[in-house]
Amino acid sequence: MRDELISNIYNKALDIISRREHSEKEVTSKLLKKFNEPDLIAATLSRLKDNNLVNDERYAEMYTQIRKRKGFGPKRIKYELSSKGIDDSLSSVIIEDEGGWQEAAKNAFNKKFKKGIALEYKDKAKQKIFLQNRGFTFQEIDSVFS
Repeated sequence: MRDELISNIYNKALDIISRREHSEKEVTSKLLKKFNEPDLIAATLSRLKDNNLVNDERYAEMYTQIRKRKGFGPKRIKYELSSKGIDDSLSSVIIEDEGGWQEAAKNAFNKKFKKGIALEYKDKAKQKIFLQNRGFTFQEIDSVFS
């Protein structure tokens, strides 16, 4: 019975990660919803990590690239990675290595505001707030407007 449960947990974990990359925290929470066996889930995750099937660094790199392409900045991505259980030091290194954030800010701006930089102060402030909400730093925002 116990071996069957271990097998079921492992198969469910494989099913989860077969669709897309997941962080260790995501896999754990999904498995805990289905199986109330924290010890067996921890053992299963250890096995998955040993086989390099669950890798937080690989997940963070992939997630950062995808979110950057969708027009989000480093501050927002770092927050999202943190909420997905990725260590802050790891996410900082990956975001720094990714680079090209000024170009990403310009792309996000141009996609949203096809007419370009507004002339009125009020409208320009709204454009800056948009980029700020997307998670870009003030330096990156200033590079768009200079």
